[in-house]
Amino acid sequence: MVGPPAMSSDHVVTLFWSRLRDDLGEDGLADYQRDLEHILALARAMPGFVSVAPYTGPDGERLTIVVFDSEESQTAWRRHPEHVAAQRRGKDRYYAGYQIVVAGPKRFHAGGPAQ
Repeated sequence: MVGPPAMSSDHVVTLFWSRLRDDLGEDGLADYQRDLEHILALARAMPGFVSVAPYTGPDGERLTIVVFDSEESQTAWRRHPEHVAAQRRGKDRYYAGYQIVVAGPKRFHAGGPAQ
């Protein structure tokens, strides 16, 4: 089935908006892409990981949606030493700006064809 992950009322969703620096250059962009691939693989290996979906808009704005099965799992990811180091590199080297929102479902509804 293609579509959003099966969600529950316990899940925690992280929305990470970002825009890369205009002066990143080809080498900086290659470094960013390597860091991104590594950090997404690390997230997928974390206990409690549900899904990750990165998107890039035509204007360069980026949005990554990461879902964990609990607040504890999301906190473990947020505090993982390699993730913390990647966040620092992002702030120092890659991002012109970013915003992070972490939330759990206020209301939860699902629908679609019967399985």
